[in-house]
Amino acid sequence: MNILFVIDRIELKYFEFNNLVTNFWLIKEFLDRKNSVFITTIDKLSLDDGIAYASGFESYTKENNIFLGKEYKQKIENFELVMFRPDPPVDLDYINATYIFDFVDREKTFIINDPKSIRNFNEKMHSVLFKEYMPENIVTSSRNDILEFLKENNEIILKPLNKCFGAGVMYLKSGDKNTSVIINSATNNGTNLVMVQKYLDNAIYGDKRVLIANGEVFDYCVRKLPSNNDFKFNEHNDNCIKKEVLTEEEKYNFTQIAQKLNTMGIYTAGLDVIDGKILEINVTSPCYFIKEINNAFNTQFEKILADKLLSLMPSLCS
Repeated sequence: MNILFVIDRIELKYFEFNNLVTNFWLIKEFLDRKNSVFITTIDKLSLDDGIAYASGFESYTKENNIFLGKEYKQKIENFELVMFRPDPPVDLDYINATYIFDFVDREKTFIINDPKSIRNFNEKMHSVLFKEYMPENIVTSSRNDILEFLKENNEIILKPLNKCFGAGVMYLKSGDKNTSVIINSATNNGTNLVMVQKYLDNAIYGDKRVLIANGEVFDYCVRKLPSNNDFKFNEHNDNCIKKEVLTEEEKYNFTQIAQKLNTMGIYTAGLDVIDGKILEINVTSPCYFIKEINNAFNTQFEKILADKLLSLMPSLCS
């Protein structure tokens, strides 16, 4: 099978050395299964007379690393499967890249996650579709709304709607002398919407990453610990990621979410969870922490995940 991976530009630059990222493990697994894997980035997508193309690189494995061949251009419809996994920010360039796939025949090419579904699902805002599993929250650009929410909850978190890996996320407590500065910075002086959530006390112990694929919640789970004297996870290394387990209640609740997401064209996702409460739902390029899960659970999670993704393929299920 011919498979196309759309990944992040920084990730591509250092790809052959980066076994921390999910794409490394999936591409290697697909290559080991004798598939052809072509790698591109959103800036290398194009339309020519209404036909979608990707310039990119054939990949191959050598000594347990992934390497790239010469760059050339292919029709996207040449691929039976596309893994659409560029990282945020979900800016105009990102949105325009999703439009390219509107010109791809879905009878010929299956796409995970569906780019149209990604652009219709904001990772912070649309988590509110499952508000019964979230901490108290509002989405606003209003200073007065945020001040009122702060008064009610004492400690809050402010998040930009289109970034990742903790970028721009701020903590605010009642009485902080920098309250106005923090609110103005987060909202760009009241012009940008932000997600505002009640701060959960157990955030000091990190958050669980709950892993979803094809409507199923995996039992494998990790805890992401705060790092660099921060209140949030922002450094991907072995010291900041620990083995974790799901409760039966979490497994049940989040399976309902996984099945709903599946009907929306969001086949892969990662939930960030504290005390059974969802902080956000990562759908753009969810990290499955494969290296860490393999070490913690003595498994080969890349094989399990690849099987689950391939089970989505209509041609393989018919």
